[in-house]
Amino acid sequence: MLRQMEGSRAVAEAVALCRPEVICAYPISPQTHIVEGLGEMVKSGQVADCEFINVESEFAAMSVAIGSSATGARTYTATASQGLLFMAEAVYNASGLGLPIVMTIANRAIGAPINIWNDHSDSMSQRDCGWIQLFAESNQEALDLHIQAFKLAEELSMPVMVCMDGFILTHAYERVDIPKQAEVDAFLPPYEPRQVLDPAEPVSIGAMVGPEAFMEVRYLAHAKQLTALDVIPRISEEFADRFGRASGGLVRGYLTADADTIVVALGSVIGTLKDTIDDMRADGIRIGVLGIQSFRPFPLAAVRTALQHATNVVVLEKSFCVGLGGVVSTDVRLALSGLQLHGYTVVAGLGGRAITKASLQRTLREAIAGTLQPLTFMDLDWRIVNRQLAREAQMRRSGPIAESLLRDVGPIAAKVI
Repeated sequence: MLRQMEGSRAVAEAVALCRPEVICAYPISPQTHIVEGLGEMVKSGQVADCEFINVESEFAAMSVAIGSSATGARTYTATASQGLLFMAEAVYNASGLGLPIVMTIANRAIGAPINIWNDHSDSMSQRDCGWIQLFAESNQEALDLHIQAFKLAEELSMPVMVCMDGFILTHAYERVDIPKQAEVDAFLPPYEPRQVLDPAEPVSIGAMVGPEAFMEVRYLAHAKQLTALDVIPRISEEFADRFGRASGGLVRGYLTADADTIVVALGSVIGTLKDTIDDMRADGIRIGVLGIQSFRPFPLAAVRTALQHATNVVVLEKSFCVGLGGVVSTDVRLALSGLQLHGYTVVAGLGGRAITKASLQRTLREAIAGTLQPLTFMDLDWRIVNRQLAREAQMRRSGPIAESLLRDVGPIAAKVI
């Protein structure tokens, strides 16, 4: 059924259709509307046989999720930014215990300085935690991925993050196709846990493991991620067969078959890239975009196959490794090992900075001309950066960087604040 709604509400409706039994939540923007919507649906009885648990922190939210999932309940939570960092210890425990929890990450920048707007630094900070990470391009895909995520998590007995861009998607109103309950029930069977705490058959979950077996346990987590590389596309194909639309999977190309230059990206910026590429194609430039839906496990083979015939590969990132460079581009470079390509890392959109078609087209034309730097920060204001560097060179007590930059930027920043 087609309905116009906020992205957060679409995700809440999708989670409700999956018949969760425990939802534990602590509010943090920009995911708050998701759990608010689910709380309303549980209270009204729209979501039956479900316990909604208000907790005192994000750490508690994941701890409750671990407990409920271990007892055999289909479990969901959501968070963002510092909230994800606060629950990091428990996030690792959830994957280490092999618990099929589904969690929405409404992607948001990590401070300091304080910033509530979108980038991918929160999810990227947990890329090695053992969770599957799926990235949504649109609100429709975010809705679809949550339904697939429960099936994926429960088939493999491992947790899944569905990552959607905060505010850009969570607070945007779009038309989405909401499946019927019977359709979701046919796709997602009742939860049958692979492991469960049961007083009738007592077992230990989360025992201490010493050097004699810890490496083997960690390797098996890696092996399960590799298994997911086969399961993710299979579930995506089954979803497409049942619901009549393609979403999810490992990667998805747009005009890549004959492209000399291919842009690699994750999340909602893919939509802007498609529009930019359409304009550049009209000028006779053979360019395409490769969207990565599965960041963990990273689809090395699929990325290599999609990019191996290109001359230029530009990885557009909404996060980066301070002191090194790209996050996603490091994985892309590994996938392309041995191939002679021109590779570029473009960091853009940090802290919610707009990624415009004009800036994208200018940057991509520079890559095609061979004049783009290997690591580029798109639309970086070098004027205020160089002013701050000079200030620090002249004065030992030059003051906090963020406040100094805001003074340099002037009244526009003050109005935003």
